[in-house]
Amino acid sequence: MIQNKFLTILLLVLGLSINAQELLEKEGAVNIALENNYDIKVSNNDLEAAKNSSSIYNSGYLPSVFASGGADYQDQKSEIEFQNGDTQDDIENTTNTYSASVGVDYLLFDGFGRKYNYKKLQEQYNISEIRVRQVIENTLLGLLISYYDVARLTENKYNLEQSLAISKSQLLREQYGYQYGQKTQLDVLNTEVNVNQDSINLLNIQRELANAKRDLNVILGREVNVDFAVDTTVTYALDLTYESMLQSATLNNTLILQAEKNVTLSDYDLKINKSSWVPNVGINGAYNWRDSNTDSNIGNPFSLASNTSVGIVGGLSVSWNVFDGGLTKTRVQNAKIAIDNRNIEKELVQKDLERNVANAWETYQNSLFVLSAEEKNVETNKRNFARSEEQFKLGQIITVEFRLAQVNLLSAINSYNQAKYTAKVAELRLLQLGGNLIGANY
Repeated sequence: MIQNKFLTILLLVLGLSINAQELLEKEGAVNIALENNYDIKVSNNDLEAAKNSSSIYNSGYLPSVFASGGADYQDQKSEIEFQNGDTQDDIENTTNTYSASVGVDYLLFDGFGRKYNYKKLQEQYNISEIRVRQVIENTLLGLLISYYDVARLTENKYNLEQSLAISKSQLLREQYGYQYGQKTQLDVLNTEVNVNQDSINLLNIQRELANAKRDLNVILGREVNVDFAVDTTVTYALDLTYESMLQSATLNNTLILQAEKNVTLSDYDLKINKSSWVPNVGINGAYNWRDSNTDSNIGNPFSLASNTSVGIVGGLSVSWNVFDGGLTKTRVQNAKIAIDNRNIEKELVQKDLERNVANAWETYQNSLFVLSAEEKNVETNKRNFARSEEQFKLGQIITVEFRLAQVNLLSAINSYNQAKYTAKVAELRLLQLGGNLIGANY
């Protein structure tokens, strides 16, 4: 009676512990990763830096405004000799000078080089956005692969627990049978071996599961030892077609988008270099103020002098590098070659993308076929195990035959779980190639 109460309390505590465990759903894991993942944080910082570089303040379109000011003090002593021979010693002149100036310089025209440079900065920012999206997609794919690995190990752990329970029940039956002379000691020993093997397998799967959870926590950017449970349900996007995925990849894949932007950047480089052949036109203006006071002890009414001047100055400048030794011509030629190279690279990316989509599609279809086959295999092994269990209870088969049916069922279930998650990962890889991973049905 006391033992039964103790067992009831233990089961209750274990149940409360399991219920208190965090259930980490797929959407929640994605949201945590988007906020905390280290790679995403770094890429967002890089995007912010690219945004600063692409602003109007880095374009050269705004004028430069300068201001300057100063003060000067001079104290000079001198001796004067007049033509009549008289002299005056200890002549002291003190001069105080103050000045200030505010000016503006502005480049009116530079052959559109500034215009194309600004557009280039905008395109570089666009590429940074695409790269951030690429980092997010790679992070999400790694996150979901790790998540489904935890789910697979969770189900395998449960299956091993069930298998261990069956082995322990079988051992108890063999021990009773041995006591009543219906079983041999060899039957008991064989069953004990099965229990030990199932226990070892369970310990190994528990270790693998704990490691997989730590790996997932690292991707989530949180404490590595946080324990949690996962949702083991899997749904598939069965409306996918090869043609739609290929078309989506051509339009949305991050690699092809970056290749297209690189062509545009090279085109802007060509136009920027050509602008060196055109004259530059600039204007400048300034407002100047200057005040100077001179005090002398010569002793005449004009010994104190003051001079104040204010004025506005402005000008227009034109500069034209008529011949720079062929530097501009060389840069233009190389820019044209760079455009050709970027187009070649774009074609290569396109071909690689078509191949990868075809491979991913075939892998996905094969995975779905294997999943269907493994599901049928599980049902067959379940029926075989149920029949073997019934025959074993009736004494129509020996322990080894029952164990074989048990192992075959466990292997079939684990193979089905592997196929289930392999098919989902193949689908996710296909969605990533098509540029549709973000916001997909995980």
